[in-house]
Amino acid sequence: MRSAAVGASADSSGTASVFTHYQIIRRNGAVVHFEPSKIAVALMKAFLAVHGTQGAASASVRETVDTLTQNVVRALMRSRPGGGTFHIEDVQDQVELGLMRSGHHEVARAYVLYRERRAQERASQAAAQAPQPAEAVLHVTDGGQRMPLDVARLTTLIEAACANLGQDVRAEPIVAETKRNLYEGVPMAEVYKAAILAARTLIEKDPAYTYATARLLLHTIVKEVLGEDVPAAERSQRYIEFFPQAIKKGVEAELLDDRLLQFDLPRLAAALKPERDLQFDYLGLQTLYDRYFLHVRKTRIELPQVFFMRVAMGLALNEIDREARAIEFYEVLSRFDFMSSTPTLFNSGTRRSQLSSCYLTTVPDELDGIYEAIKENALLSKFAGGLGNDWTRVRALGSHIKGTNGESQGVVPFLKVVNDTAVAVNQGGKRKGAVCAYLETWHLDIEEFLELRKNTGDDRRRTHDMNTANWIPDLFMKRVMDKGDWTLFSPSSVPDLHDLFGADFERAYVAYEEKAARGEIQPSKKIPAVDLWRKMLSMLFETGHPWITFKDACNVRSPQQHVGVVHSSNLCTEITLNTSDTETAVCNLGSVNLLNHVRDGQLDHAKLQQTINTAMRMLDNVIDINYYAVKKARDANLRHRPVGLGLMGFQDALYELRIPYASDAAVEFADRSMEAICYYAYWASTELARERGRYSSFRGSLWDQGILPPDTVDLLTRERGGFVEVDRSSALDWDALRRKIAQDGMRNSNCVAIAPTATISNIVGVDASIEPCFGNLSVKSNLSGEFTVINAYLVRDLKRLGLWDDVMVMDLKHFDGSLHPIDRVPQDIKALYATAFEVEPAWLVEAAARRQKWIDQAQSLNIYMAGASGKKLDDTYKLAWLRGLKTTYYLRTTSATQAEKSTGRTGQLNAVSVTPTDTPMAVSAAAEPATDVKFCAIDDPGCEACQ
Repeated sequence: MRSAAVGASADSSGTASVFTHYQIIRRNGAVVHFEPSKIAVALMKAFLAVHGTQGAASASVRETVDTLTQNVVRALMRSRPGGGTFHIEDVQDQVELGLMRSGHHEVARAYVLYRERRAQERASQAAAQAPQPAEAVLHVTDGGQRMPLDVARLTTLIEAACANLGQDVRAEPIVAETKRNLYEGVPMAEVYKAAILAARTLIEKDPAYTYATARLLLHTIVKEVLGEDVPAAERSQRYIEFFPQAIKKGVEAELLDDRLLQFDLPRLAAALKPERDLQFDYLGLQTLYDRYFLHVRKTRIELPQVFFMRVAMGLALNEIDREARAIEFYEVLSRFDFMSSTPTLFNSGTRRSQLSSCYLTTVPDELDGIYEAIKENALLSKFAGGLGNDWTRVRALGSHIKGTNGESQGVVPFLKVVNDTAVAVNQGGKRKGAVCAYLETWHLDIEEFLELRKNTGDDRRRTHDMNTANWIPDLFMKRVMDKGDWTLFSPSSVPDLHDLFGADFERAYVAYEEKAARGEIQPSKKIPAVDLWRKMLSMLFETGHPWITFKDACNVRSPQQHVGVVHSSNLCTEITLNTSDTETAVCNLGSVNLLNHVRDGQLDHAKLQQTINTAMRMLDNVIDINYYAVKKARDANLRHRPVGLGLMGFQDALYELRIPYASDAAVEFADRSMEAICYYAYWASTELARERGRYSSFRGSLWDQGILPPDTVDLLTRERGGFVEVDRSSALDWDALRRKIAQDGMRNSNCVAIAPTATISNIVGVDASIEPCFGNLSVKSNLSGEFTVINAYLVRDLKRLGLWDDVMVMDLKHFDGSLHPIDRVPQDIKALYATAFEVEPAWLVEAAARRQKWIDQAQSLNIYMAGASGKKLDDTYKLAWLRGLKTTYYLRTTSATQAEKSTGRTGQLNAVSVTPTDTPMAVSAAAEPATDVKFCAIDDPGCEACQ
C-alpha cells in the first residue's frame, strides 16, 4: 500500500518526483531510491501484528497508517532539506518514534521487538559465515576528483570535535555511524554532513554531544566561508585575516552599509575571540547559519564572531569612539551575556537597518483611516516585526452611518482584510507577517470577535492567520466578581470610553449605561458579565484566542499617561506604549541571559549591572539608527525613546541554584532578580540622560513626578478601590534612584519588557524567557529542521545517582520528557526538573506578579495548564487580575492524566473535563481546542516577530 501523500505526487513511473533527491543505504551497502510506500507497508505489518487481520483492516487504521507515513517522511526530509541519503536504520528509527509520539505504544513495542529479533538473526547469520575480508577501500569525490576516503583524517576531525567534552563523549560511535552512512563515490561534502548527522543522533545519549555536533558543523561553515579546510589551531589567525575581507565583501555585494569600512577593521579583527565559537550547541549554531549569516549567492560570508562584530558595528555607527563601543557591544553578545532581538541581528550594519521588533497602532472610525492603517500594516510588515492593532474605535455591526444613511457591517470584515494582508506581505520573504488585533470588552462586536479563530461558521467572518486579544477594563472584572450585568455599546455612541481608564472610565461608563437603560443610546445590549467572561475563557481554551490583557493596569501604571493612552499591547503582549492618530508606537528589544549572571549560588549584581549598562546603550542606539517605514513610527520613537530590555534563561538560573520552579524560593528569586534588572535598567537610562539628554516628553511623566514603577502598584490599588494583592517588599535603594532621576532625568520613556525570546534563546542555548522547562527530552522544530534537546542539568544529576542509562532515555521519550511517572527517580529530582505542565499555573502567575511590580511595561506570560477545567481557568485568570498583571499570552493545556504528543489524535490533546461542579465556566468537552503543547518555535517556525 502507499500513503495518500505519496500517491498524490507520484509521476508516471510510480516513483514520487519530490523524492528523487533522496536515497536509502541498505544494510549491505547498496544505495536505492527512497520509496515512502515501503514505510506504509512496514507500519501496516506492525498494526497487523498487534490487532490481527480484522482490526488492521478498518478504515481508521488505514487512515492512521497514512498519517504516520506522512509524518515519518516529513521528519526525514526536514533532516536533509536539500536531499541526501538515509540509512535504513534511520528510517526505522523515525517509524518507531512516530508510533510512540502518536500514542500507539503497543504497536511501537511490537515494532521494536521485531527489529531486535531481526538484528539478532542477522548477527547469527554473520557469525556462521566465514571471516570477512579486510574492509574495502571507499572512494569519495571532491572538487571533481575521485580519491580514497582518508579515514584517518576523518577520525582526527571527529576526535577533535569530541575533545574536552567528558569521558562519555567518544569519537568511535560517531566514526562508525558516519562510515555506515557512506557509499561508493559519495561527495566529500556529504561525508562531513554524515558526520554531523551521526553526532546528532547521540545527543539523546549525552547532551555534551550537542557541542561535538556543533564543532563538526563549524568545520563545514569555516570551509564554506574561507573556501578551504582550516585546522582548528589556525582559525584564530585566519579570523584576523578574514574579518576585513568579510566586511569589504558585504559592502561590495551591497549588503552592508558603506560606513562600516570607516571603522578601524584591523583593531576590531584583533578583538575577535574565535574560541567563543565553541560555546554554541548544535541548535544555536545551525540556527545562526541557516537564518542569520549574510550570504552572497547562497555562500555565507560570515563566521560566528564576524557576525557578532558586524552587529556590534551596526549599533555603534553613531558613537564617538566607534571601535571601543563596537568591541564593548561585541563582548556582551559573543559571551552570551545579552542578545539583541532577531530584527536587530538580521539587519544591524546593513543598508536598510530595520532593527525594531514591535509596532502598535490605533485604527480610526472612518474608511480612509481604516485603509491607511491596513496600508501601514503592510509597510511595517514588509520590513519589520510584530504588529499590534487597536480596533476599538471602529463602530459596531448595525450602527448608523450618517454619510450614507446606512448601517455598519462592524469591525469583523475589516479584520478579515488585515488577516489576508499579513499573509500577503510576509516581511520580505524572510518571515510570515504577524499581527494581533485588540478589542475592548464593551464593544458591541465583542461576541463575534471572540469567535474569529473558530474553525466553524461563516469563513468570511473568520481570521485563521492572525492573533486576537481582549482589552479588558477593571470595571468588567469587578462586575464578573460581583456577578453583575455588563452593557455593550458601539464606540460611535460612546466615543470617549476609548481614551478613558480607571475611575474616569467607570464614571463615564455607568452614565452611558443609565442612558442606554432609558433608550437614549442605540444600539446597545445588556448581558450578565459572567456569561461574557465564560465565553472569553471558553474561546481561549478552544481556539487559543483572544488572549487576556488588562487595560487599566497598563494605563494606570504607565509612566507616559500624561501624553497619551495605551490602547493595546503588541503581538506578544509585552509592550504597553501609547498610540494615537499621530503616533505609531515602536519598541526595540533585547534580553539578558540570566544564567550567565548567577555565580556561587547567587545573583552576580556587579556583572548584571555592567551588562545592563551596555545593553541599554545598545537599545538606545537602535532608536537613532533604525529604518522607519512609517513617519508616525519615527516621530513617536524619537519623541519618547522607549526600549524593552528583557531576560531569558530564568529556568536555567533556577537549575543552577537548585530551586524548583513550583516553590516559594522560585517566586522570591523572580522578585529579587527582576528588581535588580529593572533597577539597573532605570539607572542606566538616567545615566544615558545625563550624557545624551532626556527624552523630549519627560516633563510631566511619572518619572518626572518621582513615581517609579513599584510605586504605581499603589496607584492601581487606589483606582480599583482594592483588588490588588501582591507582595510589596524590596531589597535595593529605590530612594537613591528616585533622587538620581530627579537630577538627571530619563533617556527612555520605557525601559523593560520581557519578550518570548523564542529564537535568540536557541542561539544562546538556554530556556526561553521566563518559561518553565517544556520537556527534559524534547524535539524542537524550526526552519532548520528538528533538534533533539535534552536537559543537561538533569543528565548530570542522574549520572551522579547512577540512573542515566538507555532505559532512562526510553522512559523520557515515552513520558514526553517527564520524570513524574518514573518510580526510580528521587522525589527532589522530580521537583527540581518538573516540566511546564507539572507546575501549577498559580506558581506561574505568582512569579509573574512579583516581576510585574518592577516592570514599566509587561511580560509575555504563557499559562500552562494540565487537566484544564472551567473552574481552573476561571481561578487562574482572576488571580492574574488580582495580582496586578498587565497582560497574559498563550494558554497551553493538556489532559489531566498525561500530556499527549503534539501529533496526538484530535480531541485528546487539551481535552477538558467539565462536570456540573466546574461552573462558572461552561467549557465544552467536545470542543476541538487549537491550543496544544507547542510553543512559538514549533507553532510557526518562520515567526520570530518578537525574537
